[in-house]
Amino acid sequence: MDLSIVGSGYVGTTVAACFADLGHDVVNVDIDESVVDAINAGDAPIHEEGLSDLIAEHAGPNGTGRLRATTDYAAVRDTDVTFLCLPTPQNDDGSIDLSIMEAGASQLGETLADKPDWHTVVVKSTVVPGSTADTITPILESESGKTAGEAFGVGMNPEFLREGTAVHDFLNPDKVVLGADDDRALEDMRAVFAPLVEAADAPVVETDTRTAEMIKYANNGFLAAKVSLINDLGNICKELGVDAYEVADAIGLDDRISERFLQSGVGWGGSCFPKDTRAIIAAAEETGYEPAVLNAAVEVNDRQPARLVELLADHLDDHRDRGIDGAEIAVLGLAFKPGTDDMRNSRAIPVIDDLQERGATVTAYDPVAADNAPDYVDDVTYAESAAAALDGADAAVVVTDWDEFDALDEEFDAMATPIVVDGRRIIERREGITYEGLTW
Repeated sequence: MDLSIVGSGYVGTTVAACFADLGHDVVNVDIDESVVDAINAGDAPIHEEGLSDLIAEHAGPNGTGRLRATTDYAAVRDTDVTFLCLPTPQNDDGSIDLSIMEAGASQLGETLADKPDWHTVVVKSTVVPGSTADTITPILESESGKTAGEAFGVGMNPEFLREGTAVHDFLNPDKVVLGADDDRALEDMRAVFAPLVEAADAPVVETDTRTAEMIKYANNGFLAAKVSLINDLGNICKELGVDAYEVADAIGLDDRISERFLQSGVGWGGSCFPKDTRAIIAAAEETGYEPAVLNAAVEVNDRQPARLVELLADHLDDHRDRGIDGAEIAVLGLAFKPGTDDMRNSRAIPVIDDLQERGATVTAYDPVAADNAPDYVDDVTYAESAAAALDGADAAVVVTDWDEFDALDEEFDAMATPIVVDGRRIIERREGITYEGLTW
């Protein structure tokens, strides 16, 4: 099929490249000329494992020609289905900001006004239940002068992509959710996903748009609460002198719980969990319902970075008259998770802020995210390697569990004061080092 993807962020670029790999002809539409130029040159505009290979294979002068990018919305008219993959940031109160989606829908509606044939529009961005039917569809109707269900269809297809493994997640889904309020839109969505469903043998959930929207929030809310629960239990284990990971390994054998997302540590971040959890909390509170468990999940998560810094302070108090004040601290890891350069809501941000407020000087290292870090933290020195960050440091904290951090032996010995507080349990204990795991 001929597909258009509006938006070339983490989701839009990944979806476009994967659809091209499944055999569809895909055009990415984005207002950022640098992103468009990168894709058309066969280069990935973001760091995501496997994405560069797919874009090089299907875009650019040496590609199959199944993927291209443009800034011109008119390209949509030559396609059968358009996926809206635009940002849905949060307002100050945590509620969802649909302004970018509304602008995209308006532009798309104007474009479809000149298309005589049927067209299906699929919302893939994460939006609160009712947004597709009550906000996006009316805009499309108003701007196109056409009626949904008669001249065009509208669907909702939530994404469940993890940054760092987004390509793998798309091509190996645990489910495909197709939400539509008219049969023809659903038929188009089935046709788009047929190659993926067949190749991956993935279960398909067919429902209405409002339910499809809620499935995404329920999915992320449940996982966020699970992580916060194991962190809460891990904090208790710490106080009682129990190894939280040994406990997690045991309870993970219960198939009602499973071992997934039971790694206690410094908490979750990124673009999805924080934003989506707060958005569904805000949506619930607007109805008059207080989501106590989700609120608690956020509260526990927000506390974890401070616990890590407090553990560091306790150890430095034993080694230095001034504790953290004036100390040289190495921060290992800046991205919110390994495999990505994304620093949005990274736990490194509050850790660094707290360290600096206590008078520390921070040197940080991350294998891919250092270039993005100045947009989120100030007055940080960026090292070219973990060894350089640790050289002469009074102490180190581990915030992102990059595998390379577990291979640091001589590097730890180079620290002025051998103190390591690990927020991700990536580093094995070593003799001669004052070592502390956040939940050990």
